[in-house]
Amino acid sequence: MVGSAGLRFAVGTLSVFPVRVDRVDREVAGHAMVLAPVVGLALGVVSCLPLLLPGSGLLEAALALGLLAVLTRGLHLDGLADLADGLGSGKPAAQALDIMKKSDIGPFGVVTLVFTLLVQCAALAQAGPAALVTACVTGRLALTWACADGVPSARPGGLGDMVAGTVRRRTALLVTLAVVAVAGVAGVALSRLALPIAVVAGLGAAMALLHHARRRLGGVTGDVLGALVETATTAVLVVCAATG
Repeated sequence: MVGSAGLRFAVGTLSVFPVRVDRVDREVAGHAMVLAPVVGLALGVVSCLPLLLPGSGLLEAALALGLLAVLTRGLHLDGLADLADGLGSGKPAAQALDIMKKSDIGPFGVVTLVFTLLVQCAALAQAGPAALVTACVTGRLALTWACADGVPSARPGGLGDMVAGTVRRRTALLVTLAVVAVAGVAGVALSRLALPIAVVAGLGAAMALLHHARRRLGGVTGDVLGALVETATTAVLVVCAATG
């Protein structure tokens, strides 16, 4: 079935969890991007384990983020660094895309990575496990919207081209409403009423970056998708930390 194939594709692409992917095409990719928040939920729950350890909140937060990076192969962080180098170069789209394809990381990428991880760590130390799970889900929800119909690929080939435009906007909206609703229920249960607000804020931050990337590059790439995940994740953690 396409649904199960899509889930396997999502797990295999977005995590290190071992799965067998038998079918890879745009239909399956579309289902995978719809199911991406489910993978985010699993990643968030597992990544919370270090937060249960006794010790300072900052150390636990650093370990949790390190575990999350391992579980995702660091691909989203790599995408964030590459996009920062490409956009920071100020070059036209074609040259910026070439910079993003290089394996090395330039100064813009290094600064962006350090700043992002510092903010995430400091925010998570205050916000706690519920915020991390919400952030991981919202980061993958950003992928659902980034792959909505009408969002083009910046170049042929690669993951961006495979998933671009594969999700109906109506479906993306329904998934978003479901995520916000679940966050609201969890927020009431945990006395963290800001969780659904954090979801909206995180998605909004990612969509702002998506708009800028489309304007500068012409569409999405795998690096853009990774950067959107980290942007939404960071925004959710910051909102949760700021609202207690």
